[in-house]
Amino acid sequence: MASLDFAPLFKLYGGQDEWPTAEMVHCETIAARSRLHNWHIRPHRHSGLYQILSLHHGEATIWLDDTRLRLAGPGAVEIPQAFVHGYDFTTSCDGHVVTIAYPLLARLVHHLDPKASIPDRPAVHRLDERSSAQALHEACTQLQAQYAGAQPYREAQLEAWLTLLYARLRSSRPEGSPRPARSRGLTHYARFTELLENAFASHHDVAWYAGQTGLTPAHLNVVTRTHANKSPLRLIHERLTLEANRCLLYTPLTISEISDSLGFAEPAHFTRFFRNASGESPRDFRRRAASTIVWESGGSTVE
Repeated sequence: MASLDFAPLFKLYGGQDEWPTAEMVHCETIAARSRLHNWHIRPHRHSGLYQILSLHHGEATIWLDDTRLRLAGPGAVEIPQAFVHGYDFTTSCDGHVVTIAYPLLARLVHHLDPKASIPDRPAVHRLDERSSAQALHEACTQLQAQYAGAQPYREAQLEAWLTLLYARLRSSRPEGSPRPARSRGLTHYARFTELLENAFASHHDVAWYAGQTGLTPAHLNVVTRTHANKSPLRLIHERLTLEANRCLLYTPLTISEISDSLGFAEPAHFTRFFRNASGESPRDFRRRAASTIVWESGGSTVE
């Protein structure tokens, strides 16, 4: 269905519906958002984000591009970036939605074996064994508790539970995965965002990304404007700015150390870039944002 190529894009950086915090994971119950939308989540896409729907009880109708399926709990669905997906839940649904940024997911996968590679297509798990279903539900419940809290070593505990959750999915045998049709433009866009996640700190120009994607710069510009309503250069700058935000908020690194880690030749260059992108200096951003961090999951905009 060609119109699905233009479904709303929920992304890791930039735009009205942006990733809500500088963290690389978001976790919430199905009810937390669905109840606000009459248990219906309209079709949309994610850029740079991988999502797990864990359904413990209840039923859901799931759209994956132009494929529609029904899932009764216990079960789970994995959705890689760029696939259009939406949900209709019954009001009795109990479960969680976990959304992970690809850089974090890649780090988790690195600690597992090669068979644990990130799925390139949606995967559906119908969990008949009580022990498997309970183990997945426990991992999601513990992850939610850690996510909503502010306990010591919170980040380490989050990554531990995420690793366990992902490992349990890889240990489960999914049913024949839906293979919805993909437009060529979406494939190119997904490739661009994958490259961007791996290389944003190298300060490559648009021509480099276009060449790696097998496109001309003009064609890449058409692709990103179609699927993100932004130029490739703006997306590159937004991804670099987001990483700077995370470093300023969640690390003790100095401005000079952050500048170096993000590939800037001089701290002054980094400060100038950041001020142009955000309207304030890195030091002012750190001072202002550090006093407003809230760990609760409510109010997020990621669906």
